Amino acid sequence: MSWIRQLTALLVATLVFALVGSTGVAQGQAVRNPDTLILVRFGDPESLDPAYAYDTASSEIFLWHVYETLIFFNGGSTGSFVPMLATEVPSVANGGISRDGKTYTFKIRPNVKFHDGTTMTAEDVKYSLLRFMFMDRDGGPSWILLSPILGVESTRDDKGNLDVSLFNKANQAITASGNTLTITLREPYAAFLSIMAQWSMVVNRRWAIAQGDWNGTAAGLRTLNNPAKPEDTKLFSQANGTGPFKLVQWDRQNRQAILERNDTYWRQPAKLRRVIYRVVEDFGPRRLMLQQGDADIVSVNRVEQTQVEGLPGVRIVDDLPQLVVTGIFMNLKIDVSGGNPDVGSGRLDGNGVPPDFFADVNVRRGIAYAFDYATAIRDCNRNKAAVNRGPIPKGMFGYNPNQPWYTTDRTRAEAAFREARGGQVWANGFKFTIAFNSGNTTRQCMAQVLKSNVEALNPKFKVDVRGVTWAQYLSLYRQSKLPMWIIGWAADYPDPDNFVTPFQHSKGTYGSAQGYNNPQVDKLIVDARNETDPAKRRAIYFQLMKIAYDDITTLYLQPTGFIVMRSWVRGWYNNPAFFGPYVYPMAKE
Repeated sequence: MSWIRQLTALLVATLVFALVGSTGVAQGQAVRNPDTLILVRFGDPESLDPAYAYDTASSEIFLWHVYETLIFFNGGSTGSFVPMLATEVPSVANGGISRDGKTYTFKIRPNVKFHDGTTMTAEDVKYSLLRFMFMDRDGGPSWILLSPILGVESTRDDKGNLDVSLFNKANQAITASGNTLTITLREPYAAFLSIMAQWSMVVNRRWAIAQGDWNGTAAGLRTLNNPAKPEDTKLFSQANGTGPFKLVQWDRQNRQAILERNDTYWRQPAKLRRVIYRVVEDFGPRRLMLQQGDADIVSVNRVEQTQVEGLPGVRIVDDLPQLVVTGIFMNLKIDVSGGNPDVGSGRLDGNGVPPDFFADVNVRRGIAYAFDYATAIRDCNRNKAAVNRGPIPKGMFGYNPNQPWYTTDRTRAEAAFREARGGQVWANGFKFTIAFNSGNTTRQCMAQVLKSNVEALNPKFKVDVRGVTWAQYLSLYRQSKLPMWIIGWAADYPDPDNFVTPFQHSKGTYGSAQGYNNPQVDKLIVDARNETDPAKRRAIYFQLMKIAYDDITTLYLQPTGFIVMRSWVRGWYNNPAFFGPYVYPMAKE
């Protein structure tokens, strides 16, 4: 735990930016819509179901606003907690954690009401955790609870068959009695409280069942497990939580979600009456809305930052530490079923690539040596990013600063491509697409840099750059349709396990989408997760970083964050674990 304490101390010292000062509002400007906070960004949410959503555009709407967790992060710290829907944070000292580190007991807060007025119980919490674990859609977040509680990454076998026997094990591991919920882990898990602070969202059991959702039994699991598409879940666009805001509407046609204050909230009601999340893909209109005061917080990419600097009444808070790693992914097993325009002809004939094009490590090394990291950092990230030597963020326990890594080297890039597929890659050339999510001009810029670098090696090399709307983007990469794509990973909890698992495990979010399967890696990830000796655990992560270098399926950058808001916004503070602004303490003054 020592590294967590060190990280906590660092974050407490450097991350809290409570913007409650009296400066900033441009003289003569009245606060627009003083009881309504309007956040304008690019990218629609994929789903508002807390067991399905696994992207920041979705989670930032409902997490802690509509649905709450048992415990919560203490201010800007990622390793210190305060009670939320539990009345205390479990510890060995208060008897909430057993001495063997496996059993956690949460005392559920009494008299907390859901938005429909019914009372939350420990049974609601148990139902919510089981529902989260057994929805388990492909590429979803369920592994976060499955792994520590059951010791598995998925509820399905390699052929996709649901293992119903896991339900009995989960039902025994999670028990509700009166106002007490007890969770018994398979092995001690150092990051479990961090997981509970972010992923123990509580839904209303009886209300959910009444909507036709999972009935809470093993017999009903097949209708819950692995829905084919987001719209197939009953909580896709409706909600009933305990949070300070109620979901009023998700208007997909007009691309906005509206929350309204919960006036019967168990704590002091929020200061804001309404919160609106609006999607505007183009930066120009977003900037104009910010300038006119029609938006309070807007998404701005690094390459656009200079266009909001100096705007009257606008505040920029920069250099925010983040638990975020950006990956440039290569797909070793591209899905071409039903046709795939991003692989061209589908053959290595100069007009396309075969599905296993990136399965050749020489192709991947060629890409890694060709990419101009310095230009991407300077021009696309305004020098607010750094090369990462693997998936674990720099500064986190397990990161090896001495791990050799790729640098831009045209000679080595050319040599690697000449070796690929016995020389056929160099002789025939290729054509494929690298994708980015529309509106993210930073990723678009990096894709263009890569295109330029690769095409400069050989006139027969062609790389197309394509922007895709957020929801479609998520769907395409999860289906392994994209040959290459760029996306970030924001930590689910501050532990190296939450980076190596999604990036490197064969069933991880990105590893599975890339078709990457290294049994040694899978075993090492589990070994590290269960290792209690910090020195041995660190050594395993160093080994995983070396394999990340040897296998090189992904290029990694670690950006710093910034936020752009109207100066009349008060109460905002940063926590690297947040997926978006935590609105409850915020106001406009």
